[in-house]
Amino acid sequence: MTYIVCEPCYDCKYTDCVEVCPVDCFYEDEHMLYIHPDECIDCGACVPECPVEAIFAEADVPEQWKSWIPVNYEKAPASTQITHKKESLAGTTSKECKKK
Repeated sequence: MTYIVCEPCYDCKYTDCVEVCPVDCFYEDEHMLYIHPDECIDCGACVPECPVEAIFAEADVPEQWKSWIPVNYEKAPASTQITHKKESLAGTTSKECKKK
């Protein structure tokens, strides 16, 4: 099993989760983060760090966001690895992102 980044991350892209990942399995594109399923060790350290509650264990992804499972599998290997915290996307706050 792996963890999945879902819709609340889209156009917010907080990177608090990246800082606590012991294996650097996060990847990014211009819109959001993804977790590489072959690199994730299922530790769950990233889940409580996400201010928009966008990360779930694959088996626990809410029904409305199940479509993000294959997106993570596809996008992570094709995206750029991120290993350090960065600023979120301009003009977003975790409160605003949660309202999406």
